[in-house]
Amino acid sequence: MGYWLYKSEPFKWSWAMQKDVGATGTEWTGVRNYLARNNMRAMTIGDKGFFYHSNEGLEIVGITEVCALSHPDSTADGDARWDCVDIRAVCDLPRPVSLKEIKVTPTLEKMQLVTSMRLSVQAVTEEEYLEVCRMGGLENPPR
Repeated sequence: MGYWLYKSEPFKWSWAMQKDVGATGTEWTGVRNYLARNNMRAMTIGDKGFFYHSNEGLEIVGITEVCALSHPDSTADGDARWDCVDIRAVCDLPRPVSLKEIKVTPTLEKMQLVTSMRLSVQAVTEEEYLEVCRMGGLENPPR
């Protein structure tokens, strides 16, 4: 089981929009960074992830799940270099966890959100996943 973080600007694609899609999920499109693409290629069905509002809010607001493996990105105009996965919303964090909080939490100092802030799809360790869930008031986080 892997854990991930997906960044999205809320005015383009918000957590509320992700939840509105429902259980079928939707493609996580538009990623044009090789490391982020490779992260998606490494994902497996059922992997959990954080939904992070970037630029506005700067906070983790929900938990997602991979529901379709890496496949060609439908927004890549036939460019075979770019893939995406499909994700669905699993649950809200009872309390969003801000970037400021993450940065001052010693157990999260090596989290890619702190060290590689510009990367749009990031790996998260199990320890980081559980700590952010705890900080967000999520008892028994989905695994």
